[in-house]
Amino acid sequence: MAGNGVPDDATPLPRDGLRRARRAVALVFLIHGSVTGNFATRIPWIQDHTGISPGQLGLALAFPAIGASLAMPLAGRISHRFGARAALRGLLALWTLSLVLPALSPGLYTLGAALLAYGAASGMSDVAMNALGVQTEDRLGRPIMSGLHGMWSAGALLGSAAGTVAAHAGWDARLHLAGAALVLTLLGALACQGVLDLRSGPEEHPPPRFALPPKSALVIGAIGFCAVFAEGAALDWSAVYLRDRLGTDAGLAAASTTVFACTMAVARLAGDKVVARFGAVRTVRTGGALAAAGGLLIVTARHPATAMAGFGLMGLGIAVVVPLAFAAAGRSGPAPSQAIAGVATITYTSGLIAPSAIGGIAQATSLTMSFALVTALAFGLVVGARVLRVPGRTASGAPAATGDLERS
Repeated sequence: MAGNGVPDDATPLPRDGLRRARRAVALVFLIHGSVTGNFATRIPWIQDHTGISPGQLGLALAFPAIGASLAMPLAGRISHRFGARAALRGLLALWTLSLVLPALSPGLYTLGAALLAYGAASGMSDVAMNALGVQTEDRLGRPIMSGLHGMWSAGALLGSAAGTVAAHAGWDARLHLAGAALVLTLLGALACQGVLDLRSGPEEHPPPRFALPPKSALVIGAIGFCAVFAEGAALDWSAVYLRDRLGTDAGLAAASTTVFACTMAVARLAGDKVVARFGAVRTVRTGGALAAAGGLLIVTARHPATAMAGFGLMGLGIAVVVPLAFAAAGRSGPAPSQAIAGVATITYTSGLIAPSAIGGIAQATSLTMSFALVTALAFGLVVGARVLRVPGRTASGAPAATGDLERS
């Protein structure tokens, strides 16, 4: 094994073993997303159970991002100490089991603590699975990161469907989330058996417990920031935009969120073939142009169908940006987990501030101006896409051939 858990090319796995590893890490992404989907559907129950106000709930829901940002740098050290497979197995189990914690909280303070732990487990397992996804992609020699994030989106949809059924049936969220946590923990343990068992070389120094992200991660993270800001704005404000700006009824307004989420999930599942054909840089530039065109449709819309088409285009355009940012971070220096943690921290921060920033701008001006900012950030993807190019390599980790050799 080479340093940083990257296997020596002289001892490649059989092709069938790589395919099994790819399926296993894809299942890990599905499970990780399922936890989020189950939790999101039971937030109303948790609010009623704790008796907190909407403002207090908003405050509490900031704690997962805080916990994730604080804990993410630890993932690299854990992987270095125990190996990628064992680290992922343990961190994923912490994440799935933490699903039950918010429902057990009797009040605001305990809920905040539970969500802090929930976010920390989410962030560490997120970094571990993305680092392993990048390493699996390298060995396969073709892009898989977009598809892996598509599996996360599919898992979130499945988890939210299960949670919706449980909520509609009136199940106590403590029982529902405990059952979901148990099932997902068992599935996660099985999935982790099949991922690559990568270990750091004996000469490699462990990464620091806490460190500032490397400069390369900051630059790549800026691209992720733009995409996640647009994602957070669309998910949290699309229905409000159609209702308040265009006078749409609640049912049709909510459908705009579904349109955005569906186009994003489909684009991620299909994105690997596009990246393999055109390269990361060209794909992100085209995606940024689509997202910016969607933003223009949104801010100029006079009819709900136009705005919904805009949100659909935005989801299509930004879908592959974060997976490609993680992939680029994992190859940007000698410490993949540290770079991925840096990019993840920036994207989590973007997701945290986007909803409130959109609301603040809307309060001061209008929702139209808020989405004008989102449109400008989407165009930033066109301008900044070149930072995703790794010299001499494509998004798949193979020698650059076509898509990533275009001039800046």
